[in-house]
Formats: sequence, C-alpha cells, structure tokens
Amino acid sequence: MKEESGCVLLSEYKNREFISALEREMTPEYRNLVQLVEDPKAAADDFSHLKLPESMAAVVLHRDEQEMFSGKAFCEKDPRQALHYEEVPVPVPGPGEVLVAVMASAVNFNNVWSSIFEPAPGFSYIADFARMRVENQKHQQDYHIIGGDAAGVVVRTHPSVHNWKPGDRVTLHGGVNDVSEPAVFYDSVQDPHGRAWGFETNFGAFAYFTVVQQHQLLPKAEHLSWEEAASMNLVTTTAYRMLVSDNGARMRQGDNVLIWGASGGLGSIAIQMVRNGGGVPIGIVSSEKKAAVVRKLGCERVIVLEREPGKDLFLDESGRTKGRQVLRLKALIRRLTDGEDCDIVFEHTGRSTFAASVAVAKAGGKVVTCGSTSGYNHVFDNRYFWQTVKKIIGSHGANYYEAAQAVRLICKGMLTPVLSEVYPLSRTADAIFKMHSGEQIGKLGILNLAPSERMGIRNRELREKIGEQRINILRTSLSGEGGAIC
Repeated sequence: MKEESGCVLLSEYKNREFISALEREMTPEYRNLVQLVEDPKAAADDFSHLKLPESMAAVVLHRDEQEMFSGKAFCEKDPRQALHYEEVPVPVPGPGEVLVAVMASAVNFNNVWSSIFEPAPGFSYIADFARMRVENQKHQQDYHIIGGDAAGVVVRTHPSVHNWKPGDRVTLHGGVNDVSEPAVFYDSVQDPHGRAWGFETNFGAFAYFTVVQQHQLLPKAEHLSWEEAASMNLVTTTAYRMLVSDNGARMRQGDNVLIWGASGGLGSIAIQMVRNGGGVPIGIVSSEKKAAVVRKLGCERVIVLEREPGKDLFLDESGRTKGRQVLRLKALIRRLTDGEDCDIVFEHTGRSTFAASVAVAKAGGKVVTCGSTSGYNHVFDNRYFWQTVKKIIGSHGANYYEAAQAVRLICKGMLTPVLSEVYPLSRTADAIFKMHSGEQIGKLGILNLAPSERMGIRNRELREKIGEQRINILRTSLSGEGGAIC
C-alpha cells in the first residue's frame, strides 16, 4: 500500500475494511452494539435492552494541564500535547436528555481553541454551566471530552423524553439551551445561558458515547455514511444562518458573495449554498492547490492570496488598514464580477481579513461573521463602514429551527459532504493539529464506534442519483480515487 503523509490511500483498499486501532480490542458489548446499529430490522426494544459498558474510549483534556501553554504564541501551542486518548465513565442521561452511541464525528476549529485552552480553558465554561442547574453538575469533571459534530444512534432516553426513542439514527446540533429562558422561544442563539456543546460543555463528540439534550437531535441523512453525515451539521447550520436566514445576510439571487477560506469545511459548504440560492460565489484561498479544489466545487471565481508567515495582508504593524492592498483586492473582485462589488462578505477568519472585508463590501452591503480564527481583536477603517452605510452581522451557530432547515437540505441531497480525510478516534489529536496548522482542505472526519468507512448507508437509491463523485468530490479531487484514511 502506498502512503502519503502517514495516510493510506483508500484506492489501495478497494473492498478491504479499515479497522480502527481500538476496534481490535473491542469488547463483546461494543461488538453487539455495532452489529445492532447496522441491522435494519433492529427495533427500539433491542437497543433498550442491550447491555451497555460502564466505561468508554474518549479524547479528553485534563484540568491540571490547562495552564500548559501559558505565555506561548498561537503557532507554538501544539494540540497533541494537551489531548489524551483514554477510558472514562459512560455518562448517564438526566431530565430531557438522551445517550447517543457515536458512530462518527468531525473536527471543527473550535476543537483547536479547546485543545490550546483559548480564549479560556473549557473547564471555566463548564464550571459556569454546572452552576446553572443541578442536572448540569455531572459535567464538572477533571477531564473534558471535546468535539461538536457527530452522527450516531440513540441508545437510552430519560423517561421525560417522548419524541425520540432508542434506535433513532441521528446527527447532533451543537446548541445547548435552557428551555425555561424566554429568549429561546424567539431565537435560541440569543439564550443568555446557551452553550456550545463539547466546547462549553462536557461529553462532546470525541467519545464512544455522548449525552445531549433532546433538542440537539436531528435526523441522519440515510444516503450518507456515518462519517459523511457527521461532517456536515455544524458547518451547514452555521452557513445557513449566515447566508439564508432572516438572522443573517438574507442572500438573494445574483448576489456576489465573497467567501474567505473557501477550501475549508465552512467555505466549501458556503459555496454550495450560494450556488443553490442563485448567488455568485467568489472564493479566496491561500494556494493554487486549494484554488483547484474550490473550482471543482463549482466556484469559478477564485482569488489566491498568499501571505508571509506572521504578517497580515491588510493591516500594518500598528494595526492600520493597508489601503493599497485593499484597493488591489477590490480590483481583483471587480475583474471577476464585471465591475461589481460584493453584496455579502462571508467572514470567519477574523483580524487578518476583517479590515478588507469591511472595505470591499459594496455600499449598503453586508459583512456576516461567525468567528475569528486569526484573532478576535478586529481593526478596520470606520470610514469604509459608516460613510457607505454597510452592515456588520454577527452570527453564531444556528437556532434549532435553522438547523432543522439546513439538515433538511442535507437529507434531500441538495448539499453534499466536503470530507477530505478520515482518522480513527485514537488519532483525533493529529487531525486537530492539522487544522491548527491550516493544512486541511474541507472537513476532517473521525471514526468513533464505526469500525470502517461507508457504513450506515440505507438510502442507496438517492445516493446513486446524487452520485459518488459528487458526494466524495473533495476526496476524489485530492487523491484521484476516494480520498485518504489516516
């Protein structure tokens, strides 16, 4: 078998199964669970009566190590030093909660923040969460299971849960809310007690089991495998709120949408969403390799901006906007749009790009932002903002209704995965390190309980209609045939 960067090409496997390291040591309890999950005739009672283990494998941070990176710069903090793969107790669902057997999960940038304890250690967020309700106190542990994207099967429900049952195949929404808070009934993102699952709570996605609130459950797209389904929710629901929702930019047909980080997981989904809605995506990437991938996703207008390590393209050393660089970017955009400026700028890169985003949006245009991977302290020339009556829209995840609408598009095959690589749970730290280094393209998947890829597919008719090439577009683009598994 050929290897590239420690990854074995799937094309070399053909019909051979990839078995994760821990699967070789799986107990009969785990083997029975996996067999039941894959049995199309399995009923709710089968799962309810299945004996579950008392402990599980998980990827965790340790409370006594949360100061380990103090005084170091972002690039000096190695997530692999903080993340541990070990056995911890299986959590027990409380009121309104369910226990989910996690078949697969996926990496997001907030996993990077968690693993380097920024902007604050996750244990601080968990402490606040534990003080809210008695039921939350179980989250207060000396370990923190991180991760906010997963697909799996409900195996236990608290008696107070009525609309979900054992055996339901689900993906998980990352918003954890206090349903007694009035704001939840308007927009749960505005819940002052809202938390990001696996980032500000414990029992995240990188484990064999997770306990979640019932309003975090969404149906799994049955034409997708476990790892494909697990890779989609967070980026898709985030992009939906940013671009489509009334809480976001309300994109219209013909809108020019500038997408920073277009080859990443969020950017790749944004390209699909813009094209589906009749908009014109303009992708910005950092290399020609990434540009080629973005074009395969259907983004014909691509700008490659390479920068020197440690230097910002659009801010000088004193934090002032580099006017010439902004004008150069604006000229590049107009060259691709027949002289038009951007109606919407899709922002998540933060400090290093925000000044340019505000400047290049058209008069009356919108900059919608959901994150700051390059730094939170944004600096921009306010004249580009107030004198041209532009709008800056903050967007954070999605509310449950928006998430349900986004997942509906996934289930109908209107949005497809942007998965590029898959790792076993035992190598989650390597996947997070790759994202920390900015080397990844698309989404990085994790096999949890699923012993091999391409399991969990039931609607093969829809899958065939969509086509393997489209479902695995990034993997085929990067490796010729079927991507790579690490």
